[in-house]
Amino acid sequence: MDTKDVILELRTKKGLSQDELAEKLYVTRQAVSRWENGETIPNTETLKLLSKFFDVSINTLLGTPRKLICQCCGMPLDDDAIISRNYDGTFNEDYCKWCYADGTYTYNDMDDLIEVCVKNMVSENFTEEQVRSYMRDLLPQLDYWKRYDELSDNGQFEEFKQQLIKEINELHIEGLPKVKKLNALVGKYVNLEYMLPNGNLVKFLDDSKTYLGNQLESEFGGERYFGVIANMDFLLVCTYEKDGLNPEFVLYKKR
Repeated sequence: MDTKDVILELRTKKGLSQDELAEKLYVTRQAVSRWENGETIPNTETLKLLSKFFDVSINTLLGTPRKLICQCCGMPLDDDAIISRNYDGTFNEDYCKWCYADGTYTYNDMDDLIEVCVKNMVSENFTEEQVRSYMRDLLPQLDYWKRYDELSDNGQFEEFKQQLIKEINELHIEGLPKVKKLNALVGKYVNLEYMLPNGNLVKFLDDSKTYLGNQLESEFGGERYFGVIANMDFLLVCTYEKDGLNPEFVLYKKR
């Protein structure tokens, strides 16, 4: 799809006239008309405004001319929903939302990232060793790891993770094993729905945000797992069966 068609479709979905869109972007109606006729393409600053207004990446606005991949883990970024966001909410088209969240890089250890990828990529077509070998070859070629000394935060994020781990372990929840690692988790995939004593159902997370968390087998055995989720504001602990079924809320603590 060309840029002219993308802008026309997005404007139409919003139910806006060319005049109304022009007013919101501080441009003339004629400028919008020229974009939609294919006579011109918005300049860089206007593309940023369009991206923010329509909540789509600039790559999408331009008709997806670039094949984006995460420059930390190598994941194809073929859907705006998995593209990372800067602290101000704008898209960062260099990373997936698991590797870069709210202006923060979530991995500073290549081996940790490889282990997370192994868990998600092993299948009947790829063995654990094949995935590990592939990632060891791929990651050093990506921009984040090439520029790690420049882009990293000198261990500040790792210190934050260790502080969260300490706080979770100090809760001394019965049956919860000692937490040793926290991984980046997108809210959409871990936002379980819990039933309150009054029968109401509630979710505590934001589907669009990235959190730190992990899944651990209960020390009691059986088929239930512990889930821990945390960020700068809270700690959350729950239990559930395989695939997040029958979740039960254990604890929510503000930090």
